[in-house]
Amino acid sequence: MTNPGWGGGASEGIPPQPRCVRHPDRPTALSCNRCGRPACPDCLREAAVGYQCVDCVAAGQRDVRPVRGVAGNTVSPTRAVPVVTYTLMGLNVLAFLATFAQSRSIMNNQVGSSIFANWALNPGLVASGDWFRLIGSGFLHFGILHLAVNMYALYILGRDTEIVMGRSRYIGIYLVSLLGGSASVMAFQPVFSSLTALSWTAGASGAIFGIMGAQAVLLLRLRRSPIPIISVIAINVIISISLPGISFWGHAGGLVAGAATAAAFLYVPQWLGAGENRVKAVRIGWIAFGAVTVVTIGVIVLRVVQLRDQLGIS
Repeated sequence: MTNPGWGGGASEGIPPQPRCVRHPDRPTALSCNRCGRPACPDCLREAAVGYQCVDCVAAGQRDVRPVRGVAGNTVSPTRAVPVVTYTLMGLNVLAFLATFAQSRSIMNNQVGSSIFANWALNPGLVASGDWFRLIGSGFLHFGILHLAVNMYALYILGRDTEIVMGRSRYIGIYLVSLLGGSASVMAFQPVFSSLTALSWTAGASGAIFGIMGAQAVLLLRLRRSPIPIISVIAINVIISISLPGISFWGHAGGLVAGAATAAAFLYVPQWLGAGENRVKAVRIGWIAFGAVTVVTIGVIVLRVVQLRDQLGIS
């Protein structure tokens, strides 16, 4: 006597052994603690109590609502690694190594480097058509000390901001802050540092100041004291004003742009009545981000038009 649904060859009076629901050719004495169906060891996963089959584990994962951050971003262990911050640090280091290879100097890497000559920010050269300088200058540094200070600040400030805000919003804050610093330099810094010498601006500090501004807004949104980060900002602003050779306008522009971008993500959806509607809040946040970006680019374009007229560039 045989039964196709149970183990063959069983003796009369001995209950046949169940088969795994996913592998009918495998007899098993195990079962899922959730659904009770028989399952082989390959189809079971350890749970809080006992073991569950892979189907019940997948169903449970679908039922769990994802954890959302204050900006509406998904929070998960895989996103707890600040990949964007490390990538940005790597790009800055690579740019420095490239200028060092050309200049053969670790302290004066701007001398004799074609990359530095083609990427460093000067309002007049941007007005002449070198638009890439607006972004490229943010990855250049005057010597190893300049690089080390900025990368340490990016490491300390960027990691937490990226994890809390989410990677895509963090990238937006960084890039708009970088552009904001360049826009401020375009608007307020002279084309020439002397009668004959062009003025040059370079460094990631504009974007880093933007991260500081974003952190201050973020702490306010979380209803935590922003005094520590505001103190850091104040100290760095004083240094920017006091020491020669530091671009105050680049720092100030990045700070304002970063704070405005963070506010676009964190406050504008509330102001426009998104409430608990996460989809609406995310959409409004990105639209507000686009508005801040357009304003930043608009400042650059207006200044370029003005400089072309002043310098007689056709």
